[in-house]
Amino acid sequence: MQRIIDVFTNDSAASSRTFSVKKLFYVPLFFLLLVGGFSSFYTVNTESVAVVQRFGRFQKITPPGLHFKLPFSVDRVTIVPTLRQLKLEFGFATRGATNEYQGSQQSEMERNMVTGDLNASEVEWVVQYGISDPAQYLFHVHEPEATLRDISESSMNEVVGDRTIDEVLTYGRSEIEIDCLKKLQTTMEQFNMGIRVEQIQLKNVHPPRAVQNSFDEVNRAQQEREERINIANGERNKVIPKASGLAQQMISAAEGYALQRTNEAQGDVARFNQLLVQYEKAPLVTKQRLYLETMNTVLPKMGSKVIIDEDAKQFLPLMNLQASPTPKR
Repeated sequence: MQRIIDVFTNDSAASSRTFSVKKLFYVPLFFLLLVGGFSSFYTVNTESVAVVQRFGRFQKITPPGLHFKLPFSVDRVTIVPTLRQLKLEFGFATRGATNEYQGSQQSEMERNMVTGDLNASEVEWVVQYGISDPAQYLFHVHEPEATLRDISESSMNEVVGDRTIDEVLTYGRSEIEIDCLKKLQTTMEQFNMGIRVEQIQLKNVHPPRAVQNSFDEVNRAQQEREERINIANGERNKVIPKASGLAQQMISAAEGYALQRTNEAQGDVARFNQLLVQYEKAPLVTKQRLYLETMNTVLPKMGSKVIIDEDAKQFLPLMNLQASPTPKR
């Protein structure tokens, strides 16, 4: 009986040891499967795409959303923000930037430039860019942002070196931005970096601080000169049209008066010729008619008149001597 009990006791111990070994084997396998399951999925946000590499070789590009990949670093995923506008700052650096290439530790060297007329200037600018081809961006050029910084700095130095200090500081800023943008875009296409340069903006452009006050005085003098020229041109534009209008008015009045006098003279000549014809036909009748017409015009203007015979005597007492109305003139 004791032997039977010993046999069963030994079998139970052996089974317990076997179960413990299996448990030890399944525990790491369970954790391995758990980790593999969690690492088999990845999410891409709406402004990015994912570049998938399998054993280091480019495999595919996946759009935004939830996707599956092979776990345990068989598939490696790199998120590339293709729809985000990125920027590089030259000559200055914004604090707290998430992109390590956005600013530079050599801002002083970047902004110091020499213009075409051998004047020193300090130029600060921003390059806004985006990623057009994720595969080219990751695999064609090592550190594409650093390369873009170098190319941008070289292009800006070349463009500024072709212009005078006045163009750089004042009226040539927009042309500098356009020319530098064209050069940068052409270079990006040649290098196949997968980067599209969207805009270049000049920020602070000024002469070196040692001569800043002198440049400011020159600019103020130029502005005052332009202001006075504009005021003089305004007065000129106001006076000359007024004088021209007055002269034209006087000329028109003189021409009208000349035309009037000419027409009157021509009318007088025509009337005289008509009278001459009548006079040649009947001189006495014409004289009498002219005399009567003249008296008919003159006498009403002379007021009341009394005509008496020169031989009349004692005529005044018979008249009603009253104040006669003042003759009209």
